[in-house]
Amino acid sequence: MTDETKKTGPDAGKHETAAENAAEAVASGQQDQETVEGGESRIAEPDPIEAIRAENTDLRDRFLRMAAEMENLRRRTERDVKDAKSYSVAAFARDMLAVSDNLRRAIDAVPAEIRAAADQSLTSLLEGVEMTERSMLSALERHGVKKMDAEGQKFDPNFHQAMFEIPNPEVPNNTILQVVQAGYTIGERVLRPAMVGVSKGGPKVEGTTAPGESETTNG
Repeated sequence: MTDETKKTGPDAGKHETAAENAAEAVASGQQDQETVEGGESRIAEPDPIEAIRAENTDLRDRFLRMAAEMENLRRRTERDVKDAKSYSVAAFARDMLAVSDNLRRAIDAVPAEIRAAADQSLTSLLEGVEMTERSMLSALERHGVKKMDAEGQKFDPNFHQAMFEIPNPEVPNNTILQVVQAGYTIGERVLRPAMVGVSKGGPKVEGTTAPGESETTNG
């Protein structure tokens, strides 16, 4: 029997059918594999670009918050440094004002007539005391200490301390007529209130506060 007879024998159809089935099975397996692989590729995985954008947004928010906090810290530090420079000498300046007061008392203790008839020694002494007082006040002013101009002003309990009342119907009530002890400020604060005498009996002025009364605000 020849090879051609073998190929065209009764089993030839079976072999061809088996081969076709095998080919279909292989093709089907490949399709299933492709379907599985395709399905896996379609599973929602994190988008790296969106992840980077979200991270950038978070970092930007953190940076802005940190920048705001640093700016607030810088402002607080500047304010603290400014206050330290302005008010660090407050206690010392207040003590020096007491010395200045004593110098002024020494000058005022010499009556004008005695000073006019004084010899050179007394005149030089008084001039030296006056020069010392001016020098001290000038040094204090360089450090932000300034004298209040209270006489003739309206009484303000924030800056003045009333010592007595002076009857005078010719001037508005609560006007400062006499300064017993000069007041001073340092920066924007009161270093020492002025001790004053205020008028009484004159017309009342709107917006003034009588000695001993506290200002009230509508809350």
